[in-house]
Amino acid sequence: GALSMWGDRMWHFAISVFLIELYGRNLLLTAVFGLVVAGSVLMFGALIGDWVDRNPRNKVAHASLFVQNISVTICSIVLMLVFSYKQRIEQIWDGWLTVVCYTVVIVLADVANLASTALTIAIQRDWIVVITGYNRGHLAGMNATMRRIDQVTNILAPLAVGQVMTLASNVVGCGFILGWNLVSLIVEFFFLSRVYRIVPALSAKPPSVAVDQAYLLRIERKRLQGNVARPQALTEGNCNSSLHLKEITDLPLCFRRFRWLVSTCKDGWMAYYRQPVFLAGMGLAFLYTTVLGFDCITTGYAYTQGISGSLLSLLMGVSAITGLMGTVMFTRLRKAYGLVNTGIISSCLHLGCLLLCVCSVFAPGSPMDLSLLMPDITSNSSTALGGMTGQRQKHTYPTMGGSNQPLLPDRSSIHWTNNTVLFDNVPSGTAPESYISIILLFLGVITARIGLWSFDLTVTQLLQENICESERGVVNGVQSSMNYLMDLLHFIMVISAPQPQHFGILVIISVFFITTGHTMYFLYAHKAKRKRRLDT
Repeated sequence: GALSMWGDRMWHFAISVFLIELYGRNLLLTAVFGLVVAGSVLMFGALIGDWVDRNPRNKVAHASLFVQNISVTICSIVLMLVFSYKQRIEQIWDGWLTVVCYTVVIVLADVANLASTALTIAIQRDWIVVITGYNRGHLAGMNATMRRIDQVTNILAPLAVGQVMTLASNVVGCGFILGWNLVSLIVEFFFLSRVYRIVPALSAKPPSVAVDQAYLLRIERKRLQGNVARPQALTEGNCNSSLHLKEITDLPLCFRRFRWLVSTCKDGWMAYYRQPVFLAGMGLAFLYTTVLGFDCITTGYAYTQGISGSLLSLLMGVSAITGLMGTVMFTRLRKAYGLVNTGIISSCLHLGCLLLCVCSVFAPGSPMDLSLLMPDITSNSSTALGGMTGQRQKHTYPTMGGSNQPLLPDRSSIHWTNNTVLFDNVPSGTAPESYISIILLFLGVITARIGLWSFDLTVTQLLQENICESERGVVNGVQSSMNYLMDLLHFIMVISAPQPQHFGILVIISVFFITTGHTMYFLYAHKAKRKRRLDT
């Protein structure tokens, strides 16, 4: 798990920086990559989960690991060639070869992400449950341990590859990732095989069913359910059923597979909806529509507010510590108050801390300017608002060119380091008049991670405990799709409002989505407690 998370974190950081380096001027290519990744998991999440359910555990883990690492390796090779011969590539086919290279990089990175999703579902949602022997206490401890590893690697892995890229070059950074993935592939393959042999229960899984057989069985099951609900004459029903099944089997193989894929996706989403923990899963998904995290958007905004790279790295380290505190709090609260109540306490703590972020929007030093959202205002209104706008602009770094600049300034004035951007040509005396707004923002983001990770672990274990083994993969696949769907809205939000002056609005929208998600969990907790009282 540690090796897999280290590789994932290192690659996710590096590919974002590489895409910005390739495009050079703004976050457009990074946003496109985010949209592609979110869209692909949204479309194929249920299919990935169904594939995990239908195949032996060792084959799923090995195949996912192989596809992920090989895709990253090939993508690294392509990036090395592009960085080495970028000027020549831009002159071929009137620059269209550059577009082809961008496309190949994004597609390969997307395939690696899909394989990583399959591996995460297999290991962290299925293997762990079996390894712990379905013991709830051991399962909570294992989940917390995995999350602590994830928090540590989230800081150390980007730092490691970022230092290589900063001290050497992007080409060397690609080579470092390439070599890491080849070595990690062999080591992880050995470890997974070893665990599979140590735990005999991992091999006890229902045998896979052929695609056509599974689809025909599903059709037959639906037909029988329909006959039970609405009886028909025996001979007529049998005749219609035989003709219908014959029509299906007479279709070309490609059409049968396509119909099976559509049917699998539909059944996967229906299975997700039928789960007793549906509202809890939806609540977790809503937490993904947020800009209140240490991603490239928040990083870019922090730099426009005068936060240095060293200080931001320190803040990221503190946030990792608070995340670890959340995992410790989860295990203790679960023992003392139970799993459902742990989610309630974590939700309240999360929402309480995020109120600081809302306060930062209206605090001194906030660059929020609603006039930028009204491009068609009259010249008189523009003149009247000029004084206020000019005063607000003092809290942001001046940008060259027009007023509608992206969240990050022109590429010529920045260089990318291990995590973020450092300004080279920022004139002196451009610090904001007050740091109260940015202090409140990061104070809320950092402290909220205690409740966030405790809540995440709560919902994760609820999914593990309440989903039957035969549907564990497909339901978690749909959960991944929902997470990426809400993350997709996050990218759309940023693309729609890319200015630093818009960030306050994005903060308010993020808190609204997070509040909605926790409200869904409160509804689930109410239903679960009422059902428990009725059962007793």
